[in-house]
Amino acid sequence: MNAPQLIRGFEVVIGIETHAQLSTASKIFSGASTAFGAAPNTQASAIDLALPGTLPVLNRGAVERAIRFGLAVGARVAPLSIFARKNYFYPDLPKGYQISQYELPVVQGGQVEFRVGDAPARVRLTRAHLEEDAGKSLHEDYAGATGIDLNRAGTPLLEIVTEPDMRSSAEAVAYARALHALVVWLGVCDGNMQEGSFRCDANVSVRRPGAALGTRREIKNLNSFRFLQQAIDFEVQWQIDRIEDGLPIEQATVLFDPATGETRAMRSKEDAHDYRYFPDPDLPPLVIEPAWIERVRAAMPELPAAMAARLQRDDGLAPADAALMTQSLAFARYYEALRDACGQPKLAANWLMGEVSRRLNAEGREIGAAPVAAAALGALLRRVADGTVSNHGARQVLDALWDGAAEGADALIERLGLKQMSDAGALEAIVDAVIAAQPKSVQEYRAGKDKAFNALVGQVMKASQGKANPAQAGELLRRKLG
Repeated sequence: MNAPQLIRGFEVVIGIETHAQLSTASKIFSGASTAFGAAPNTQASAIDLALPGTLPVLNRGAVERAIRFGLAVGARVAPLSIFARKNYFYPDLPKGYQISQYELPVVQGGQVEFRVGDAPARVRLTRAHLEEDAGKSLHEDYAGATGIDLNRAGTPLLEIVTEPDMRSSAEAVAYARALHALVVWLGVCDGNMQEGSFRCDANVSVRRPGAALGTRREIKNLNSFRFLQQAIDFEVQWQIDRIEDGLPIEQATVLFDPATGETRAMRSKEDAHDYRYFPDPDLPPLVIEPAWIERVRAAMPELPAAMAARLQRDDGLAPADAALMTQSLAFARYYEALRDACGQPKLAANWLMGEVSRRLNAEGREIGAAPVAAAALGALLRRVADGTVSNHGARQVLDALWDGAAEGADALIERLGLKQMSDAGALEAIVDAVIAAQPKSVQEYRAGKDKAFNALVGQVMKASQGKANPAQAGELLRRKLG
């Protein structure tokens, strides 16, 4: 459990349930496709439609993805788990029940470690269980009616449930981001939140410090980290206002409206007994032999924490820098390709955290959509490392590459006239001229003022039109000034 953060004298308590769509090509109990964007009801098989006489057959790939996730979070992979029927009526649920897991889930326990700002944090997992998704009700395109699209019915989900360990919306978002990065890293989920592949439900309650847990309200189907934070923040203030007004909090399922930034109650919240769970008679118990778990373990990718430790040990990166390089699988791959291309791990990390990330953030891009390939940037950083171009000049070259310049780094350095001065005699002449023209700065430097020295270096860079090597200019200045 992480440190409490009081809001108006109340402690916030948050647990999160995440539905991660598993990256299988077919559904969890049928051979129908899981591809996104098909015309309504074109990817719903007889099994998905619950036609009489059909029987579900478990997708082995879905189970292996659940095992992979369980191993990654240090959970217990249950040797025997049970599928159950979760009974409720909704128009987009063809069978009148959802096949899920209840008493014996496939993944039990585990934890996710992450950072909230500079502080380490940890959230315990209660469970992760396999289940099928329901269909989708379509309200927008039908005046006075609702359409039903059953393409999603039977899509494989891993529902990941936390303990109520989070104490702020910032912590909840940091956890959700870490979980998202992990499932994508593992290849168990594509993480596409716009397509509904990764959806969070936030259980939120408030209490006075030391009091029993308050009544929770569940905010459903949050498909962006920004909405997750906004929804929790509004819900917390709403619950505190209600308690301070002497009104009760009623357990409920609520929806978040991004247009208003508000939550609103959808229905009273059901408890487990309301769903009348019982073992599905059409599905035998899921038995996972130790040898199966070991085969999955052997095929696991290097996990983010292990990779970060390796980058600290082998590349000499600071812990915070290594954590940033492993923030996602795509970022880690770009870093390693860039490091290999330029041969300078720290330089590669610095440019990724600085110039590249600044441009990505300004344009709302992810690293996978960076317009400059790691090999092209690596060629530029080689010229920074060998002194051919200054950092200032290299930024201009990166601007040109980012905007789609066809030339490579060397050609751009030449065309833009950014090659640093390598003629020692020419640089010495510029330094002599600056010393002669700046007697006041020279006097201040000799009097012990470091800022005056920086001003002199700046004058050398100006006189050389940015082509002087700052380190060489500084060394020459110090030698001449004594």
